[in-house]
Amino acid sequence: MTSLAFAGFLSQLLKRTAKPLVVVVDNASIHAAKAVRALLRLPEFERLTLYFLPPYSPELNRIEILWRKIKYEWLPFRKHTRAELEGALDRIQAGFGKDYNLTFC
Repeated sequence: MTSLAFAGFLSQLLKRTAKPLVVVVDNASIHAAKAVRALLRLPEFERLTLYFLPPYSPELNRIEILWRKIKYEWLPFRKHTRAELEGALDRIQAGFGKDYNLTFC
């Protein structure tokens, strides 16, 4: 994803509601890029707030929790070829919610 794509996503998100909106983001450079900062200064974006997670907080970032679960619990602990890894990730994605569950507590 690029900063322009992220800015477009934020723009589309705002069109879906008239309420104030808070978007929680990590510290990826695209989230604080010039294009995004410029967008947030526009009057039509005044009801949008980006809430940045602390610099390194994997316990608060759901995708980090998911990757940790995949890496240490759902995949066998061994070296994988790219094809094996892609196949395993496809299997996990297809079984997510049935064979593979994740609870955020």
